[in-house]
Amino acid sequence: MSKVALVVGASGIVGSATVEELLGLGWQVAGLARKPVARPGVTPIGADLLDASSLNAALATLAPSHLFISTWSRQSSEAENIRVNAAMVRNLLDAVGPRGSLEHVALVTGLKHYLGPFEAYGKGALPQTPFREEQGRLDVENFYYAQEDEVFAGAERHGYRWSVHRPHTITGVAVGNAMNMATTLAVYASICRFSGRPFRFPGSEVQWNALTDMTDARQLARQLLWASTTPAAANQAFNVVNGDVFRWSWMWRRIAEWFGLEAAPFDGSLQPLERQMADDGKVWAEMVAKFGLAEADLNRLISPWHTDADLGRPIEVVTDMSKSRKLGFLDYQASDDAFFDVFARLRELRLIP
Repeated sequence: MSKVALVVGASGIVGSATVEELLGLGWQVAGLARKPVARPGVTPIGADLLDASSLNAALATLAPSHLFISTWSRQSSEAENIRVNAAMVRNLLDAVGPRGSLEHVALVTGLKHYLGPFEAYGKGALPQTPFREEQGRLDVENFYYAQEDEVFAGAERHGYRWSVHRPHTITGVAVGNAMNMATTLAVYASICRFSGRPFRFPGSEVQWNALTDMTDARQLARQLLWASTTPAAANQAFNVVNGDVFRWSWMWRRIAEWFGLEAAPFDGSLQPLERQMADDGKVWAEMVAKFGLAEADLNRLISPWHTDADLGRPIEVVTDMSKSRKLGFLDYQASDDAFFDVFARLRELRLIP
């Protein structure tokens, strides 16, 4: 029998890459989103994960063998993040699980498993780097833990296998995504080039000098598929990054070169993008008019708050991937090429000049 995948968050960075990977392997694919995007070969499903009755109706005729959960909803506090995001996963599993078709559920979370939620990001007693999967949960409230617990409880009720995937900052293409560093930096660089402003690194001295890593959405999608179809990977959590490490002092120059810019000297001070880009709506409107860009709403392209959170961290963040490598997942992606691929795609889509 052919595999039937339900990708939740199908229009996002991770979901769209996962759909692409599944289609390439000949799977039947349904893509669920609040506002699904039409795509050849994909059955679109529009539903609100917080509305259990409408979700049940939307999924009434679908019996997926594999479920990929790559969505979340940002709330005003971690308590609300927990309440809302746990309910989304629970409603989804309650809608699909009782049919008995599920073989595997893959949940995408991230390194906030080790770093803590946004309210306590990178603070307090943190595990040593590189982060490893056997490092336990922090003694703080965290919606990632709540999502995991819903998946674990669903597995007990419905008998499916599961995997949890913990990427670092994800690069990929998706308009309207809440966490989108590559597009944010592409728009920032484009504005700097257009306006003549210096291309300043917005983050901390630690991030400028320390080693770090990233996760290409395509690399994450490949690991999702691998874990979902590899018996030895069942019922485990996996870190997932590209496989290289870099310093932002090097990467910032690489990004500047791609845009034909000279990177401004770094003086060690924080220059948050949220502040640097606060008044860029007018500049962007000029650029949209001059270059015929496809997205006039700057806020649908950038997420400076999230990029600032990542680049402003006062600690080193490096991820160990030995666990999945030992089990046979050997894929690799150069992180500078991952950025450049996003930039080229954004230009092709007329999202940047």
